[in-house]
Amino acid sequence: MKTTPDYIKIFEDSSLVVLNKRSGLCVAADRYDEDAPRLDLIAQEEFGKLFAVHRIDKDTSGIVVYARNEAAHKNLCDQFAGRKVHKIYHCLVRGRPLWTDLKVTLPLMPDGDARHRTVVNKTHGKESVTDFKFVGACGPFSWIEARPLTGRTHQIRAHLSANNLSIVGDPLYSGNQRGVYLSELKKRWNGDPESERPLIDRLALHAYKITFAHPESGAQVEFTAPYPRDLEAARKQLAKIFGVNPLCGVNPLADSNAAGSDS
Repeated sequence: MKTTPDYIKIFEDSSLVVLNKRSGLCVAADRYDEDAPRLDLIAQEEFGKLFAVHRIDKDTSGIVVYARNEAAHKNLCDQFAGRKVHKIYHCLVRGRPLWTDLKVTLPLMPDGDARHRTVVNKTHGKESVTDFKFVGACGPFSWIEARPLTGRTHQIRAHLSANNLSIVGDPLYSGNQRGVYLSELKKRWNGDPESERPLIDRLALHAYKITFAHPESGAQVEFTAPYPRDLEAARKQLAKIFGVNPLCGVNPLADSNAAGSDS
């Protein structure tokens, strides 16, 4: 049985390392679980000491940038703090939004309830801004592109939840939601329902692309993280059945409202 690697290297030089991490790894120390597996410690075996400059959720897959020295660390942290870093996430949600583009500016308060969720709080919450784009519907699911302009914990998940949408496989903001099964996508499915495995059954949120100024040269650099195996499997099947592909937009010939065919 194939196992998913902890990370795949996207880029490295003397200033930084860019990795594509699997879901289930913390970027750095977790204040709630000191024993949680950490990408920085795992990757240091290959790259030496790494300095975290930003975080993505433990259960989110995708791009993580680390600095390799103190000067690069300060430079990159300043860029993140100054909102000079541009990030694009892709997510698969259950349901369909009523909008094509949406800017959410609801203030968020991390660790706002007993489950340590981020909650909307207009009195004590911090400024939080996310731009969303509806890519296309795939039967009971939809692909959405998210561009967070701020970096609050669980920002994308909380802003979607506040707009009555939940990411597939999100136990915190959507309850015990089932994963994506081929049997619920295809009209004629001849598999065994007792042994069917989901295409994806974890948080379907992926940090897809990041753009920033290189800490040494100052040149703009852009990195993209390919989908991991489970999310790619879901993408391929949804694109085949519904003609909607988050990597290239909506197929204008596809009827995204129609039930899937077996073609």
